[in-house]
Amino acid sequence: MNLTATLHKPLLTLSFVAAGLCCVVSAYAGTQREEALSASVRSMMQHAVSDQAAPKLAFASQQEAQMWLDEMSKRLEKRMPDAEYRFDFLSTVHYEATRAGLDPHLVLGLIEVESGFRKYAVSKTGARGYMQVMPFWVKDIGSKGQDLFHLRTNLRYGCTILRHYLDIEKGDLFRALGRYNGSLGKPEYPDLVKTAWHKHWTKPQFNTMRSTG
Repeated sequence: MNLTATLHKPLLTLSFVAAGLCCVVSAYAGTQREEALSASVRSMMQHAVSDQAAPKLAFASQQEAQMWLDEMSKRLEKRMPDAEYRFDFLSTVHYEATRAGLDPHLVLGLIEVESGFRKYAVSKTGARGYMQVMPFWVKDIGSKGQDLFHLRTNLRYGCTILRHYLDIEKGDLFRALGRYNGSLGKPEYPDLVKTAWHKHWTKPQFNTMRSTG
């Protein structure tokens, strides 16, 4: 047995693991295109990404919120084993999506396609994090030093950007998703997001009525 090779094998393994944490190989990772923003749109988006209100779940009751978290947590467990972080992630997705007027389940489908739920995913074009946000957005509407790998920052930007594209496209989700991915007019990416959404992340149906008998 080659002792030198044996000693180096764990180091090589660690190197590959570390590289995997910072990179995701995906043909569909986001490539939003930098475009000129009107002063009013820029101001609105700057306000949207700068608001630091504490996350809140928008449900009719705390019971319904807990049931949603429990159900969606089960679906996400294999991809995100840490229960505490998983609940924080889902709570933040729900808050940021709802805040932007988006369906949280659609956002989960988009994240599955964009990053495979990898926090430190980086595309070949430099898009970062769960929602694969391009760094130019920080320059255009954010503040210097904002970290696109930070959970809430990434989701805040991603949801704000998707909302912006939906507004541009007058609610046309197919075209808005194409803009988000930099593939406007092509069906592959919107179809993948919709498939992930409806296959894995449909809204749970709960009967919250309790028996009084």
